[in-house]
Amino acid sequence: MLRWDKVLLALWALSPVLAWAPGPPVALLTINGAIGPAIADYIHRGIEQAGKQGAQLVVLQMDTPGGLDTSMRAIIKDILASSAPVAAFVAPGGARAASAGTYILYASHIAAMAPATNLGAATPVAIGAPGGGAQDEDGKTDGKAGKTGKSEGGGTSSTMTRKQVNDASAYIRSLAQMRGRNAEWAERAVREAVSLSATDALKMKVIDLVAEDVPDLLRRLDGRKLKVSDAERVLQTADVVATAVEPDWRTRFLSVVTDPSIAYVLILLGIYALVFEFSNPGLVFPGVVGAICVLVALYAFHLLPVNYAGLALMLVGIAFMVGELFFPAYGSLGIGGAIAFVIGSVILIDTDVPGFGVPFSLVLGLAAGTAAFLFLVVGMAVKSHRRPIVSGREELLGSTGQALEDCEPEGWARIHGETWRVRCAAPVRAGQRVRVVAMHGSLLEVVPEP
Repeated sequence: MLRWDKVLLALWALSPVLAWAPGPPVALLTINGAIGPAIADYIHRGIEQAGKQGAQLVVLQMDTPGGLDTSMRAIIKDILASSAPVAAFVAPGGARAASAGTYILYASHIAAMAPATNLGAATPVAIGAPGGGAQDEDGKTDGKAGKTGKSEGGGTSSTMTRKQVNDASAYIRSLAQMRGRNAEWAERAVREAVSLSATDALKMKVIDLVAEDVPDLLRRLDGRKLKVSDAERVLQTADVVATAVEPDWRTRFLSVVTDPSIAYVLILLGIYALVFEFSNPGLVFPGVVGAICVLVALYAFHLLPVNYAGLALMLVGIAFMVGELFFPAYGSLGIGGAIAFVIGSVILIDTDVPGFGVPFSLVLGLAAGTAAFLFLVVGMAVKSHRRPIVSGREELLGSTGQALEDCEPEGWARIHGETWRVRCAAPVRAGQRVRVVAMHGSLLEVVPEP
């Protein structure tokens, strides 16, 4: 009996400790900027890691102007397939979840915002010419296309716009219905590009709660019941500190190379290096660097909404500028090449989403630099090809040597340290200096040196 008393006393003593023991961990992922391939990869790996570590909640803190449709949908698929509930949190104050961010907010198990934040303007914007294999983009906050469902061009373009708006509208409505949020306003955000503040979003049941910061969010979520994968869960987040999940090296690398400006510079550096290598064969290093830069740039272009007609125009422009140096056309090839290069650069990245464009000043600067570089490097190559050959058998023409024996009309002479059979146009005595004027196979024709 005494033993059981001691056990009960020990359990009673430990009960406060057990009562205050923190729950399972909470993972914190951060989206800060335009949503692209790198962000999608980061979120995918973060949610996957949180699931393996048994996290009870994933907090997705957002401040984004929007992003690429393909990246947005990849993130939403990861949220819907997550084994841990995801709480999308628009923070800190002054942040926004525009366009693609609104879709992600609707897809999350919990939608929260900090004071002085906003969401909305989710109208999709068509990018690229119809039939050109272009994708959709969800980052533009301008609502002109969303209000009318038509583009100024009419016809096929108008039909494509309506299809994109209808598809996006149905998509966000399905997310709203799944999470029990305001589906009518969600459609208005797509069709009319409307926006809401945090307070209004809470009143209209677009979001679940307003919190000051992540610790405040976790306190407010403590004890909340959620349904995840047909199983009910109760959050225990009152005394849990969220663990930030930092991007790994792969995500950081992807973030750098998928920056359109970086990818644009990489493709040009690669072309510069390859042209330099082809103009000066045997250097090897420029060829290696050029090949790496071109391949990395092509990988980035594969992930970005690239207009391949623009890339083709860039390459044609460079080819024209090179052709002007080899086949002078009074500047027509050079000027045409420069124009094609600039036009191709402008339309290369096929989107208006903030953070995914190539600055026009960079295009002009690199266009001028490309023209100057090609004229310099290829010009040097052309000049070197036009110089007289100074090595090999041709080097003997004009060279001088010494007759080894009397030449009447043939004999032997030492030229450049080698003994050659020679034919003399005039009598030559042994030891006399001679000059080569012609070659006939291995027979040299010489004349006496004055």
